[in-house]
Amino acid sequence: MSDRPRQLVVGVTGASGAPYAQRIIQLLTAENIHVHLGVSPSGDRLLQDALGMEGVDVEALSGGRAERVTLHHYRDVGAPISSGSFRHDGMIVVPCSSNTLAAIATGSQQNLLHRAAMVSLKERRRLVLVHREMPLCLVDIRNMAAATESGAIICPAQPGFYMLPRTIDDLVDFVVGRVLDLVDVEHNLAIRWKQTPQGETP
Repeated sequence: MSDRPRQLVVGVTGASGAPYAQRIIQLLTAENIHVHLGVSPSGDRLLQDALGMEGVDVEALSGGRAERVTLHHYRDVGAPISSGSFRHDGMIVVPCSSNTLAAIATGSQQNLLHRAAMVSLKERRRLVLVHREMPLCLVDIRNMAAATESGAIICPAQPGFYMLPRTIDDLVDFVVGRVLDLVDVEHNLAIRWKQTPQGETP
């Protein structure tokens, strides 16, 4: 079994959902997983609007573990993650805009994030698209089907309520925990369903 350190690619695009991205990066780096991060211009604006960041603040996104993050420019199609020879353990696009979903579904490679996603598919690596737009039009639904048929996993940012969330952080962690499960990353977030006697809460 390989002792290569784990590496995951994370793409941040322009659908509202920056707290999901930040929490995922924090937990990945806390598990000593190296994150290769790409942020689209709309994703950059998202981080500013939702988290108050001026530019991509890797220190804040990683919870103070910036040494475990490599930031790639979204136009740098010569970055390592654009090549199938670069070994990594999967890619998460969080949040995934409908525009990015469409590019991945149709094989369009307009920037590094699109290229890295296509490489993940062709190399049969896990690709998780955390779509966060609603409602869906038929174009979105067909793009989801096409991406799924190509091997991607569509994981909409839809928190469950059976854990009786009390805060926004609880809702964020529910989605984040499900995403981490999909890329085989251990965590202790409270997302597991437990059968309880009728009338009792989990």
